[in-house]
Amino acid sequence: MDIKTASAVRRLRLVSAVEAVSYLLLLVCSVLKRTTDFNAVPVMGAIHGVLVILFLLFLADAWNRTKWPVKQPLVYFVLSLIPVGGFWAERMLRREEEAGVIAARARREGVVNA
Repeated sequence: MDIKTASAVRRLRLVSAVEAVSYLLLLVCSVLKRTTDFNAVPVMGAIHGVLVILFLLFLADAWNRTKWPVKQPLVYFVLSLIPVGGFWAERMLRREEEAGVIAARARREGVVNA
């Protein structure tokens, strides 16, 4: 994994976690709107919407750079639809990123010829 590919995966990983937090906050705001006079749904909805768009852009970029099979970005997309799925996606992406760093070090040190 080269540096640009690793950066794309890292960006996707980070926005995945932030998007998951915003999704949970939006759900809390939605409950509060219906149970109290507090209504932060318009603001939180806009923030979450921007983060979803960033997630999709970063997912497309990472998919393009890593050459993942179609199944892998589809799994990340489906996880983004589940309230805590973004945290699972972040964990999977962290493992992917760590494996790429290890492989890059091995290539650099001449352990493998790939």
